[in-house]
Amino acid sequence: MLDMSEQSVKKTRNYDYTLATFNEEAAMVMTGLEYMQAVVSGEIGAMPSMAQTMNFSISTELSKGKAVIDTQAEDYMFNPMGTIHGGYAATILDSALGISVYTALPKATVFTTAELKINYVRALLPSSGKLRAEAKVIHVGRQMATAEGRLIGVEDGKLYAHGSTTCFISPLKPKK
Repeated sequence: MLDMSEQSVKKTRNYDYTLATFNEEAAMVMTGLEYMQAVVSGEIGAMPSMAQTMNFSISTELSKGKAVIDTQAEDYMFNPMGTIHGGYAATILDSALGISVYTALPKATVFTTAELKINYVRALLPSSGKLRAEAKVIHVGRQMATAEGRLIGVEDGKLYAHGSTTCFISPLKPKK
């Protein structure tokens, strides 16, 4: 029988995070791009708690219809094969794609992901180093928007995954 005990190492992961909620008041008067720039600068609250959980940051390289996320996969994201779980790449791309859509929206408008498609090109490992998700809007209509993005290794320039999204767009109704 194989001795499997040498293949397991007990580790502990603790982190502090700031619970950041959506600021409806600011979103009523700011475009999506202005809102995201204010989030990144710390002007209106903190980065989304998902960013802290998944070890990513939204880059200041935001522009209308474009978003960039910087990240690095870590060993706590392993799947049973010893590579980084595909859900990590999907989450990073979903975040970049959604932010790119939001940066293209007018004030008092919000979105939600309706569909997400991810294509994995190669395995992600902790040794893959720093990663960058770049996303851009393809189309924004009255009720739907689409965007596409790529997850690329910063040091090696390799494509790890790419994907697309379709998002529902809706007006943000003021609270009474």
